[in-house]
Amino acid sequence: MSAKKQDMIKTFEEGLEKLETIVSEMEDSKLPLETLITHYEKGNKLLAQCDLKLKEAEKKIEILKAKAESGAHFEELEAEQ
Repeated sequence: MSAKKQDMIKTFEEGLEKLETIVSEMEDSKLPLETLITHYEKGNKLLAQCDLKLKEAEKKIEILKAKAESGAHFEELEAEQ
């Protein structure tokens, strides 16, 4: 698996958790400057991925809202006897 695929988050929550870890490490420890810069870069990448996940969710919600407003509805099915 390539490094880029390994760095991709699967869920928004996963990305948020990783961001919180990075921020905590940056705030709580006396890391060398190079490590801080690396953490900052990783954080920016995670932030972009989280933003993408949020935008995808917003699109799905807009589609669902448009379907609901267009009159699409669910009908109750009768149970087979």
